[in-house]
Amino acid sequence: MNESVGFIGLGIMGQGMARNLLQAGFELRVWNRTPSRINELLAAGAIPANSPAELASQCNIIIVCVSDTPDVQAVILGENGIVHGAQSGALVIDTSTISPRATREIAEQLAQRELHMLDAPISGGSEGAANGTLSIMVGGEIAQVERAMPVFSAMGEKITHVGGAGAGQMVKLVNQILVVGNALAMCEALIFAQAGGLDLEKALAAVSDGAAGSWMLTMRGPQILERDWSPGFTIDLQQKDMRLALAAADELGVPVPITSMAFHYYRALQAQGLGGDGNHALIKAMERLAGIEVRASR
Repeated sequence: MNESVGFIGLGIMGQGMARNLLQAGFELRVWNRTPSRINELLAAGAIPANSPAELASQCNIIIVCVSDTPDVQAVILGENGIVHGAQSGALVIDTSTISPRATREIAEQLAQRELHMLDAPISGGSEGAANGTLSIMVGGEIAQVERAMPVFSAMGEKITHVGGAGAGQMVKLVNQILVVGNALAMCEALIFAQAGGLDLEKALAAVSDGAAGSWMLTMRGPQILERDWSPGFTIDLQQKDMRLALAAADELGVPVPITSMAFHYYRALQAQGLGGDGNHALIKAMERLAGIEVRASR
């Protein structure tokens, strides 16, 4: 493998992605704003860096996986950011979910320094990150996508080049609109089933493989029945993505009423201090409206 790889951002998704790169045989340098999060990866063979700039000076491909647009801007363009260390021709891959407009602006600034960028947001939750089964939607130049394929293949199963700079972020927002729409439908259906006196485990089994089936229902429906709110993706992160989707929809003049409804349910849960719960805890807001709690029959 001729490319040396760096990874910035070792949170709920980044940990699994970085570990899969190590297991695929890449020499991996890592940096995280909270240093303690790199310890397990160091034990697995990763090499620490003291800053994004230092990491970039030692890597041809630099992967970023942080929370929001300002975080990406900071680690790429800010003080001690990637641009202050990266060598001409290096490739920055941003797997975060951020503003499509900001992505295009960052890509332009990198291009002025003879640096390449791909926006490559991910879907599949912490399970997909850990198992290397993520879906990755990629925006940018096809030559750089081909260059990055060994890296993408170590982290995901479904890698799709969807267009130029910013297109990956737009497709990710399409994904998130679908995610919350599915989540709302799932929660509404489970409350309906609970009110109707059904055995919810049998009801889930009956519908999951038919036309009503979805990843959300299969993966998160059983968690709801067990009242297990451990996150594959947190409410706080989901809400950040909804904010991005609503802002982009506003720019486009497109009505997105289901997404808006989910945003306000999530805001109510955040106000109750539940932002760290898994995004399927959406049902708690709907349960409060209905006066019904959903749980397994046993």
